[in-house]
Amino acid sequence: MPSYTYKARDKFGKLLTATVTAATEQAVSNQLKQSGAVLISLEEKKEIKSVGKFYFFNRVKSAELNMFTRLFYTLEKAGLPIIEALNGITEQTTSKVLKNAIGGIAKDIESGTMISAAFEKYPQIFHPLYINMLKAGEASGTIDENLERLAILGENEERTNMRIKSATRYPIIVISTMVLAFIFLTNFIMPRFAKLYGQFKVQLPLPTRTLLALNVITTKYWWLALIVMAVLFFVLKKIISTKAGRYWWDGLKLKVPVFGPLVLRLSMSRFARITGTLMRSGIPILSILDLTKDSAGNAVIAKTISEIRNSVNEGKGMVEPMKASGMFPPVVVQLVAAGEEVGKIDELLLHVADYYDQQVDFTINNLITLIEPILIFALGCGVLFLALAIFLPIWNMASLFRR
Repeated sequence: MPSYTYKARDKFGKLLTATVTAATEQAVSNQLKQSGAVLISLEEKKEIKSVGKFYFFNRVKSAELNMFTRLFYTLEKAGLPIIEALNGITEQTTSKVLKNAIGGIAKDIESGTMISAAFEKYPQIFHPLYINMLKAGEASGTIDENLERLAILGENEERTNMRIKSATRYPIIVISTMVLAFIFLTNFIMPRFAKLYGQFKVQLPLPTRTLLALNVITTKYWWLALIVMAVLFFVLKKIISTKAGRYWWDGLKLKVPVFGPLVLRLSMSRFARITGTLMRSGIPILSILDLTKDSAGNAVIAKTISEIRNSVNEGKGMVEPMKASGMFPPVVVQLVAAGEEVGKIDELLLHVADYYDQQVDFTINNLITLIEPILIFALGCGVLFLALAIFLPIWNMASLFRR
């Protein structure tokens, strides 16, 4: 049976706080009334089940979760009982972590637990958006429709992430090759040139001295360099852990050329699509904005969503804070304004999500073209620096021999 935590005051006004086991909330309330206590608050104590000691290595991939959601929707749509559907999916699931979770969910539902409550016991796998969609489906009797929407949302995000990874593979290879070449020249080529340069009493150029200094650091003082980097990393992590530091860091990420606008468009597309989808599922708008704010993944964007929520809570609508934030183009603001006027804000938000998806598609398709000038400039600077570091001393020595 479920456990409930309550706060109440007895007939003498003394505050009582306890956790009891009962069949329903009404049973707890009746028990307190019989004892003469006045109930203040009552909530079910959620049982959170761990998916593994080392979750980082045992986490469920998005592709596996999307496959489960799609299968669950298909079997639910076909009219198969939920327990049979979950047991059938368990047999097909290859992820041990997800398989154990689905098995536990099936047992909980079989014992009388609500579907959303059974899923809620595994927060490391099923995020709050997932749970709230299930709750809305239970309330309206449209679990299959909400499962389909969850599957579409998850598959869309997975497809976008795969495209970004594919588009950034070339720049990563180029940058990695450049770094490896720099390390090789610093540690294997420059020491040989250093012996040659040491035979002549001439001041070496700055690029050469810089490479030689890097060689000394990486060969003799590597431990000190690691300590310095660890300290800097720790300090940066501490700064980012603060509210102001996180806001500064997330704002900086949005200003990175090419990738900053891409992250912003992805976040806004996710915000518009999730908000529109949840509104169609019957979830209150304030709860939706709380969910999207918590899942934004960026403090700057979360602050904008929070301002939109406050505006909606005050009855002013979504348009003014969207316009004031400067993050939404005029066409998006006009679409939302039109949606509020005609009472079809959910439909217009989905159009906004489609607009951002088009922008994201264009950016991803042209990502290499957009990054190429930056890569060429960076490679040119790197090659110029290495060439000057190696050949400037040779030119200086050649001038000495002419004298």
